[in-house]
Amino acid sequence: MLNFIYYPVSAILWFWHKAFGHVLGPDNGLAWTLSVVFLVFTLRVLLYKPFVTQVRSMRKMQGFAPEVQKLKKKYGNDKQKMAAEMQKLQGEHGVNPLGGCLPVLVQVPVFIALFHVLREFRPGKTENYVFDQAGVESFNAASVFGAKLGAAIQPYAGGASLADYNVSWITQLIPTIPLAIAAAVFTHITARHSIARQTEAQAANPQAAIMNKLLLWVFPIGALVGAPFLPLAILMYWVANNLWTLGQQRVVYDKIDAEEAEARTRKADSQRNLGPKVGQKPIQNPKQKKPGAKPIVPQTDPTTGATAPEANGSANEGTAKNGATAGSATNGAAHDPVSGTATNGATEGTTPGQTDGTTGGNATGGTAANGRPGSTPKRGRKR
Repeated sequence: MLNFIYYPVSAILWFWHKAFGHVLGPDNGLAWTLSVVFLVFTLRVLLYKPFVTQVRSMRKMQGFAPEVQKLKKKYGNDKQKMAAEMQKLQGEHGVNPLGGCLPVLVQVPVFIALFHVLREFRPGKTENYVFDQAGVESFNAASVFGAKLGAAIQPYAGGASLADYNVSWITQLIPTIPLAIAAAVFTHITARHSIARQTEAQAANPQAAIMNKLLLWVFPIGALVGAPFLPLAILMYWVANNLWTLGQQRVVYDKIDAEEAEARTRKADSQRNLGPKVGQKPIQNPKQKKPGAKPIVPQTDPTTGATAPEANGSANEGTAKNGATAGSATNGAAHDPVSGTATNGATEGTTPGQTDGTTGGNATGGTAANGRPGSTPKRGRKR
């Protein structure tokens, strides 16, 4: 039923045995031990990316930790209501409470596949998935400190006995005891490191709390109790897998911590750069024109080509109301910069409407060039 898992596992084991057996010999116990260990490492490399994704997801869940605290204060005594509200909050943020256990859950079918493949190496078999009869005989002949890799102190139902492997239970017990203790200790340490990284939202979930207890205590105890019933190669797999997990957690967590610290530094630097420097006045946006305002077009003197003041209808000093330059009459006569009089005899300040410069009004008492005093025409007077 699980052949789609059995064949890949046996193929990876076959590859590493060919590699190490070429150097150490096909029946060497160390060659088979290294083959099992590197089978673990190969599978864990394939699971590396899902592990990193799961760790990053756990970090994101820390964002709603304040909301968890509020729920604890509100429903601290009502565990049922607290659990319901926690599940609702986790659903709103897309959090899976069992996400922290994902790497362990993924390894379960791999462990089952490895157990099945090693069980099929029993004496008398002519093949074992990708292994032929020579491969099966090589595995059964290999030993570590006299103990057989496929043998168990107390064989499971249908398994080969110690007599089939020509080994005593004392010889088999010698490497089994330290491997069982190492498997239990490393399982507990790995679980403790993983749980320490969980958020409060995960730890407060009842399902996650139960799983944490299983990881911390039940699985390590299971390694000790189940060691006599497991083949020696399974215990090797267990120890190697936990050693890899410890190293992987250290590398991944340090990497993510460094990335988060760098992101916080960049954010602080960008906020610092946005503020004004010491002693610098804050930059204010220039006054913008109102929507619908007409553009201002500068006027040019036709005789000199100089730009005239804006024709906004207000007269500056000595400037006619029609926008002519200072000292010039309304007929466009040139201005004398020395005397301030126009060449046609009109003085500075001549009012509009004078075309010959002889009768223009002078607010300052100036005279025209022909000697006649300037006068302001009365309204309604016809010429």
